[in-house]
Amino acid sequence: MDWKRSLRNRLAARRTPKKSEQELKDEEMELFTKYYMEWKGGRANVNTSYANIPRFYYRLPAEDEILLQKLREESRAVFLQRKSRELLDNEELQNLWFLLDKHQTSPMIGEEAMINYENFLKVGEKAGPKCKQFFTAKIFAKLLHNDPYGRISIMQFFNYVMRKVWLHQTRIGLSLYDVAGQGYLRESDLENYILELIPTLPQLDGLEKSFYSFYVCTAVRKFFFFLDPLRTGKIKIQDILACSFLDDLLELRDEELSKESQETNWFSAPSALRVYGQYLNLDKDHNGMLSKEELSRYGTGTLTNIFLDRVFQECLTYDGEMDYKTYLDFVLALENRKEPAALQYIFKLLDIENKGYLNVFSLNYFFRAIQEQMKIHGQEPVSFQDVKDEIFDMVKPKDPYRISLQDLINSSQGDTVTSILIDLNGFWTYENREVLVASDNDSVADADDT
Repeated sequence: MDWKRSLRNRLAARRTPKKSEQELKDEEMELFTKYYMEWKGGRANVNTSYANIPRFYYRLPAEDEILLQKLREESRAVFLQRKSRELLDNEELQNLWFLLDKHQTSPMIGEEAMINYENFLKVGEKAGPKCKQFFTAKIFAKLLHNDPYGRISIMQFFNYVMRKVWLHQTRIGLSLYDVAGQGYLRESDLENYILELIPTLPQLDGLEKSFYSFYVCTAVRKFFFFLDPLRTGKIKIQDILACSFLDDLLELRDEELSKESQETNWFSAPSALRVYGQYLNLDKDHNGMLSKEELSRYGTGTLTNIFLDRVFQECLTYDGEMDYKTYLDFVLALENRKEPAALQYIFKLLDIENKGYLNVFSLNYFFRAIQEQMKIHGQEPVSFQDVKDEIFDMVKPKDPYRISLQDLINSSQGDTVTSILIDLNGFWTYENREVLVASDNDSVADADDT
């Protein structure tokens, strides 16, 4: 059939040569670019503000990009210096106090000078541009209390300004040690900050330089124990400023700090020497580490063996022995049993099954050690059932058969419950609380009689 051959020849003539893979890709890219540009042009017509969106992500330089790292460090340093110059210096603060005192509004309340809103604004106009941020209606209303004339205390306002300036100065100072520039300090960053702060604290003048590394470790550990509960190895600068630890540390600038204040301040020289001295006294073999047997003499020496076993199971040790840093966590937990971070530390040790709660089995496991210690000291063991019921009554957990960490924290009885379970002396104090209270009352009465 000639018509079949004719049709085949015509179709063959119309066929185009087969394109290569690269040609197909080029054609695909050309079409994509064409349609993308048409779409982008259409979007631009819809909303021109898209063209003005600023860049919001900047990649951090890699470790091998030394030049970019140096550039970033220098730019941050310049930025922080500029921010520092925006703060009020001592001369400007003195001038502010002079203006406030000059514009005080009568009458005084006792010896306290007051100022009304009209004079407040006048001072704001004369104080200079750096003070402008403090002279707002919002701040005036925040400091306004029950004055019948609608005034605020000059001293309270000045202290407010001083506190804000101090916070910004401290934030800038801490940020200089933020190597990553991400708003947090690593352990080494905070160590460098405190090490360079030591010469500015008169209360630490007596410390020998050989003790500096132990002092820095002691100080830094408190920040990380309480402010880094997830053990990420870094703390937000914002969290450091919000807590009271920095206030306690900088309190050591006071040359006339009382002995009582020094003893209660974790960062003071007597406190740091006390903690380190206890560590040395426990280290009988003088190898710089503590074994379980050596740690068992901690405090009154009445911590149970079962609890100490759990400490060495869960905490970081080296060949079964504890270093100074791990010991500091241990001390901070036992000396601050009312604090959530300390309760979290102890709760992890009590939660032997890693279930996230304590049940009757967990409580009985630890209390049996208390009962055994009572037998050793010739005392009649207390019934576990009675103690268990008292613990659940104190905590009042949401689940009547389980005690969670949050239940312990919410009950405000976490320190008592943990003491009952891990320390014979703590249990004895709880059992004899009524006798001890009566004894204290008798002592107070005898002192009043004399």
